[in-house]
Amino acid sequence: MPRPSARKPTLPSHLQALADSVIEHTLKNGLKIRLLPSDGVPTCSFYTFFKVGARNERPGITGISHLFEHMMFNGAKKYGPGQFDKVLEANGGTSNAYTSNDVTVYYEDFMAEALERVIDLESDRMRSLQVTPKMLESERQVVKEERLLRVDNEISGLLDEELSSLVWKAHPYRWPVIGWMRDIENIRREDCLEYFRTYYAPNNATIYVSGDFDPKRALAWLTKYYGAIPKGPPVPSVVDAEPEQKGERRSEVHHPAQAPTVMVAWRGPACANPDTLTLDVLQYALSVGQSSRLTRALVFEQEACVSVGVDWAWRFDQGAFMVAMELKPGGSPKAAEDALYAELLRVAKDGLTQAEVEKAKNNLEAHLLRELATNNGRAHALGTYETMLGDWRAGLALVSRYAAVTPAMVQDVAKRYLTPLRRSVVTLVPTQEGAAPQGVAA
Repeated sequence: MPRPSARKPTLPSHLQALADSVIEHTLKNGLKIRLLPSDGVPTCSFYTFFKVGARNERPGITGISHLFEHMMFNGAKKYGPGQFDKVLEANGGTSNAYTSNDVTVYYEDFMAEALERVIDLESDRMRSLQVTPKMLESERQVVKEERLLRVDNEISGLLDEELSSLVWKAHPYRWPVIGWMRDIENIRREDCLEYFRTYYAPNNATIYVSGDFDPKRALAWLTKYYGAIPKGPPVPSVVDAEPEQKGERRSEVHHPAQAPTVMVAWRGPACANPDTLTLDVLQYALSVGQSSRLTRALVFEQEACVSVGVDWAWRFDQGAFMVAMELKPGGSPKAAEDALYAELLRVAKDGLTQAEVEKAKNNLEAHLLRELATNNGRAHALGTYETMLGDWRAGLALVSRYAAVTPAMVQDVAKRYLTPLRRSVVTLVPTQEGAAPQGVAA
């Protein structure tokens, strides 16, 4: 007896109209295609989502996903070195990409009349990216410089890297997306070729096209240019062997700086867990806007720090709810921590007000709707929802799901997740340039 299908959520009319406009297709090689036609301005956005990121790496090749983000722009069989951006710009377009712990995303914005050329460009590098020794070495040097700039000589990068190694002991989330420097230096061409065949294949990708185009013609072009690209091998599963955290973890980073910084993280759920959305609401209530709970209490009232931010990013596996506090010169990290924990304890014991929760939910809804207002935003949002949640429709249902979050639910997640036993803390201890760390002879 067939199982009944799950009931689709009721959407507001403007979101239902968007849902009704989406055209879905999957090629024989496994490539998923999502078309979002609209008859507004004559422009298009083209997104390719690959389900690969630092999570799929291993010691010895950390950073290889980010390295590929650079190499993908440097030449394939038909369009050689330097040609991708040159051809795209000649057609009024721009391109960019990003790599995270879980995904790698490439995207272009361009005049609608250039859609076939963009499909040709993108399919060329999926089919036949040229990983030459010269190109690999060139991009390796670029990434090394990027790491020096954004991590080794950047306070937030140093602390984030140290904090990740505390939060996760066994999971691949423990290493940085950009990779460890020695791994970047030693990634081989053979490693790249194997990685490309496995993770940059059509069966591990989803394409979103949004804008002013004819769907039948676009699908014909996508089939023509992508249809003959062979499937890759099965993508290896990622084992989440992370042990349960049984107590607070602490670390210090001694680095030249004007003032201390404190970063605190608590292990959170995977993005598919319903608690993730409640933590979204808590994040916005705590830190978004001048009247948010932590900004008002820690920055303006107690002056425990000069800025405070909360980062709660969706991840395939267990994520981290992180708070970062920048202190004034000579400020006390312990005093800032004590003030933070006191506020979070109030949330766990007394909850947030209805007004705080409503404001957070309004901001979340506004953020979602603003992103859906443009070709680029629609492609990025729906592609992200499908990649992370398994179905783009789940993203359009977020408005109603956020609306259902109550102060009691927010209080419950604060009580269960933001506990001392799940806490990891990194403190930046300022040093003078060239000075030896405390307790070490010069």
